[in-house]
Amino acid sequence: MNPIILVAETGSDLTPELAAQYNIQLVPMHVAFDSETLDDGSFPVQKICDYYRDTRKLPRTSGCSPEDFINIFDEIHNSNPTAQILYLAYSAVTTCSYQSAIIAAEDRDYVTAIDTKQVSVGQAAIVIEIAKLLKKNPELSIHEVLAAANDLIARAKMCFLPDNLEFLRAGGRVSNAVCMGSRILNIHPCIEILDGTLVATKKYRGKMKKIASQLIKDYADSYALKRDTLWLVYTIGLRRNPHQCGRNRKRMRISAGKLDSGRRGDYHAWRSSCLRFSRILIQRHIMEYDDTRVKRSCFSCLHEKT
Repeated sequence: MNPIILVAETGSDLTPELAAQYNIQLVPMHVAFDSETLDDGSFPVQKICDYYRDTRKLPRTSGCSPEDFINIFDEIHNSNPTAQILYLAYSAVTTCSYQSAIIAAEDRDYVTAIDTKQVSVGQAAIVIEIAKLLKKNPELSIHEVLAAANDLIARAKMCFLPDNLEFLRAGGRVSNAVCMGSRILNIHPCIEILDGTLVATKKYRGKMKKIASQLIKDYADSYALKRDTLWLVYTIGLRRNPHQCGRNRKRMRISAGKLDSGRRGDYHAWRSSCLRFSRILIQRHIMEYDDTRVKRSCFSCLHEKT
């Protein structure tokens, strides 16, 4: 059976370590700081915050180009001519990457592309689950893996909760009035990824350390979430040092009983980028968690099949 090699964008926020562990090839997306354009992942995340602080502008982001995919596809094919390539794409409605890959895949019959309809950690969760499946069952055909991927895509759920709307305002997503009102009233909209699109749903009011745990409980209840793997993401905009938070994780609790009757799942906390929601820098297993001290909280998991 020909091996299957997975490809995803850097916007999935997979760390180089995870990508190497599961043999996932990452294609760079791009970030433009005025006239300087850099590959996503090639610079410190803090550069984004520093740029906004200095210019009051957000850097411009762009998806992968056809040339980016051609380089990766040809590199894989040249080193392993019998391999099949499965590209698990960043949401096609949010970026040009998927269409670029389709263009690059022309006359390359060993490439299969599928839209995960997810971004950031939502995409990463799907990619990692497929990688685990392939590691456990290397004999699977590309059609069997596609079926498994489609099942995961149908069940994957992701949302995030901004501490304030400043970056959304700077990016033109909300008006100055909405941003100011949110700050005055301490309102935080829950933004979900629904069919690949970012949609504001429920609104929370209060301090993040309180509402972040409430978000997780509400989200778990509303979608009857599968509890064996949940991904929790927080950003670099912390009110306290994130490594200190990690050392104090015994004080960080979410009642496991509230989230999961009968068993505790695996909880992973990832440090992330304020631009892409989740530039993953550290990974931890946290069983109980109640004080996030975060600027933005992001939550992704798979819900139970009905």
